Amino acid sequence: MNFLAHLYLSGDDDRLIIGNFIADMVKGQKINGYPSEIIKGIKLHREIDAFTDNHHIFRQSKERLREKYRLYAGVIVDMYYDHFLAKNWPSYSKHPLNEYADKAYKLLQQHFDLLPPKARYILPFMVENNWLVNYADPEQMKRYFGGMSRRTPFVSGMEHAVDDLLLHYSDFGREFADFFPELKSYVENLGISHRHHENQPIN
Repeated sequence: MNFLAHLYLSGDDDRLIIGNFIADMVKGQKINGYPSEIIKGIKLHREIDAFTDNHHIFRQSKERLREKYRLYAGVIVDMYYDHFLAKNWPSYSKHPLNEYADKAYKLLQQHFDLLPPKARYILPFMVENNWLVNYADPEQMKRYFGGMSRRTPFVSGMEHAVDDLLLHYSDFGREFADFFPELKSYVENLGISHRHHENQPIN
């Protein structure tokens, strides 16, 4: 899952949200330098990733891309799933996506001092380009995939990923719709985050 899904699954706990947001940018023993509630968010992020990577539906989505994108297939599917979450947001939350995104950006900006260097670098671009809302727009997704492709150490071909999304749109959409409720239930059963079933706005 990508940024939108991870934030959504964090519920309404500020520190959990921050930890979930920075998790991929906190390596090794650096986790121990954060407050306990942020560590919980980092660990929640890793639980979500492990569940996702090992789930047969996610693997099915990834397999459709494996021959063309190899190691980057999983990253692409993460983005696809965020697209479907954004596109179908009213099915998962009673609060408008733009309202939710604005509150998330403000929360992260208010705790900028807690973010690791890479997160501090990413956040301004995320806010300026309104990633969380624009995941719903395939044209915007083309821009994001193009930027990701330029930053990969190997030739990834990710600049073409939206073409494959649109080619197999109903298949990926159905897989996300089947998978995401299972992921939500898994997170709820962990008992770490709160209210993600209703997704109250971030305070």
